[in-house]
This record gives sequence, C-alpha cells and structure tokens, in this order.
Amino acid sequence: MATAPFIHARCGCSPRLGGSFRNGSHGSIGSSSYPSSSTTPSASSSSPPSSSSSSSSSSSSSIGISNNRNYHGFRAQAMSTTTRGTSPWGMTTLKDEPDHLLVLVHGILASPSDWIYVEAELKRRLGRNFLIYASSTNTYTKTFDGIDGAGRRLADEVMQVVQKRESLKKISFLAHSLGGLFARYALAVLYSASASLTDQSEDYSSTSSNLEKSSAKQGLIAGLEPINFITLATPHLGVRGRRQLPFLLGVPFLEKLAAPMAPLVVGRTGAQLFLTDGKPNKPPLLLRMASDSEDGKFLSALGAFRCRILYANVSYDHMVGWRTSSIRRERELVKPPRRSLDGYKHVVDVEYCPPISSDGPHFPPEAAKAKEIAQNEPSIKNTVEYHEIMEEEMIRGLQQLGWKKVDVSFHSAFWPFLAHNNIHVKNEWLHNAGAGVVAHVADSLKQQESSTIIAASL
Repeated sequence: MATAPFIHARCGCSPRLGGSFRNGSHGSIGSSSYPSSSTTPSASSSSPPSSSSSSSSSSSSSIGISNNRNYHGFRAQAMSTTTRGTSPWGMTTLKDEPDHLLVLVHGILASPSDWIYVEAELKRRLGRNFLIYASSTNTYTKTFDGIDGAGRRLADEVMQVVQKRESLKKISFLAHSLGGLFARYALAVLYSASASLTDQSEDYSSTSSNLEKSSAKQGLIAGLEPINFITLATPHLGVRGRRQLPFLLGVPFLEKLAAPMAPLVVGRTGAQLFLTDGKPNKPPLLLRMASDSEDGKFLSALGAFRCRILYANVSYDHMVGWRTSSIRRERELVKPPRRSLDGYKHVVDVEYCPPISSDGPHFPPEAAKAKEIAQNEPSIKNTVEYHEIMEEEMIRGLQQLGWKKVDVSFHSAFWPFLAHNNIHVKNEWLHNAGAGVVAHVADSLKQQESSTIIAASL
C-alpha cells in the first residue's frame, strides 16, 4: 500500500511534480490552492433529523446576492416556508439544522436506491452539517429524454429542496456516470453570478482569466455557495471514439454501428452522447456544455465550485472509458500504479491539473462538415475524424478550469468487471470493492467542509 497523502486546506490543482503525486506521497484528498473558480423530493433521500447536534456556522454570509433569473425570489420564498428545528429547551432554532446540501445524482436506467450504501456511509462520516439528498426525478427510462431535459428536471428538483430548507447555505454534487452530465446541465440552469460580477456580465467571455475571477468571487448555485462538484465514471467527452464505450471492445466496425443505433435504444440521450444531436451546422450539446454558450453559462457554473473532482476507472469499466471520464487526451493516459493509497483501497493515483489558458472550444467549418457526413454517411474514417475534432475542442474548453483527477483500479478486486458499479457501491454485497473510493469521496467532502469553517472564522 502506498503512503496516505496529507490532506491540504483547499482543493486546488497543481501540476504533477516528478511523479510524486502519482506515487501517492503527496495529498490524495486535498491539493494546492487555485482560485475557486420537477418533481416532489424523493422519499428515499437520507436527510438528517431537523433537530440535531450543533453544526458549523454559515460560511457564505458574505456571498453576493443573486440577481439573475428568479432564484433570489426562490430563496426568499424558502425563508418563509422552511420547517424550523427545535432546540432541547423547546426554542425554535436554525442553528442545529444542516447547512450544506449534498445532491446525489444517479446514472442511466437507475434510481435513488443506487445510493443506499453511499448515503449511509456519508451520513456516518460527515455528521449532521450535511443534508444528503438522492435525486429521484430522472429514474429509469426518464434518463433517455436527453441530457438537457433531465438536467432541467434535476434543477427544478434541487430548487424544491432548497425552498423547503431555510438553513441551507452551501451546496455540493456527487454524481455517477450519466448523472454527472445531468448535473453539469442543471448547474447552468441554477447558476447566477454574484452581485460583484453583475457589472461585467455584459461583456463576459469564457477565457481562463475571467473564469478564475468568477471562481474567486463565487457565483451561486440555487442561491447557495457551491463547494464540491464530484463525478464518478462520467462520460464528460461523450462515448464516441476508440474505447470510449468499452463493451464494444474497440472494434471499429462496432463503434461505427453504435452511433446511428444509440438514438433508437436510448433516445435523445444516445444522440447527445455520440455527438450527433442537432443540425449539422450546430455544435453538439456536449461541446456547448464545455463553454459559456447561448444555452447557459456551463463553464462559469462549474468554475464557481471550490473543488472539482473526477473519479475515473482506468480499466474494467464496460460503460465509460478512462479517457472520457478523466477528461484526458489519449497521449495523456499514463499507466497508473498498481498499489492503492493507504486507507483507500483501489484508489491508485491522484493528479492535480491547474487551469490552462484557452480561447475556448470552437466548432469550425470542417467540424460541421464532418458532423454532417457522420450523421448521413457514417464510415470508420469520417466518424473518427469528427470525433477527434470534437474531443480536442471539448478538452480545450473544460481544461480552462482546474480539476483533481482520481484514478481508480479494480484489477485486484474479486469482480473487476463490475468496475462501473463498484465505483459507487451500487449494491453493498455485490459491489463492495468500491468502499475505499466512497471513503476517499467522504474525506474529500469533509476536508472542504473543514476549510470552509476555518475561512468563516477568520
């Protein structure tokens, strides 16, 4: 087992130094700092009791007031409808209620029951400052309605939860697989610039410098301070391309057939994952989600979080490839260590990636032409050409933000081929190899909560 790394105060990103991070000799949980850039709530959500032990004081009282869309009004409404807790002396109080909302978002053809183990474990490890809520608005075949449709439903659901809890001050997301893309879309719907950013909203552009300013001044998500955005085996770059959908075994013929078949099997979501959605002259949704576009400020919303963490299976994941879940180019995939970090079995590596300046993703004319050909006359050659253009542009957009990338390897697990469900322990008995990953996630969340409390006390 490799040495357990030191937990830093903030979740920033810094480049790997001489391979020391990859060997686990430095912080696996924290990192060096960088500027932090419609349904009824599910009955399966594991929220703490309304009357609980004392939690930390709010750390977001100085955050700017939302002036975008109607979310300021939503928060005002929430203030008047929240059920208040009662102290041991019989007095009504908000101090004892959780102030940090953690939203769990499941993946394709799934339900809130996928989070039973994670909910229980996080509740045990994190204490009562957190209201842990498992989303239930996009269950089973509703995940076929498109990333945008599911994302809007998720945003409505989150707002309903926020409206009912006056005590909430902070928000984090933990999403598995396709749920990570639903969450990214929902963030843009829920995002509002803080008051200090209002004056420059007219000429705002998604360059690295502006994104870092946005992070430093903390935009709001659903009127709350955004803290952690964490995904587990999420196809951030889609599933088109060599070994991006591993169960196709990297066979070019199968990968060529998958793109036109996907919409027939999983609806609009399939077309969006294979980057063939929309008209030929319009960028696919996942490319638009790598920037601040007319659809929403996707990058600014992500950049508002203090910490962004990607957990990726390096192998044995039959649904999502290593490259797309870790937002890396093929040449950036380096063989990871086989030894786990101490205390976190199957977590083998942590890499800190600082923001990289870029003029943002583009959809050049050759991409539009390649998309049209890929839609109408798919062949191995032209589909590969289209995917290579799109993948590079998506990476150029997303790398404008800093990320912490955590590599997970179940090569030594009893059932390694269950990696996609192991990573979030879908079933406690069948997928319990992922318990170390869940522990790592919990410690990451706890570390950020501690740093928030320290900052608030200064």
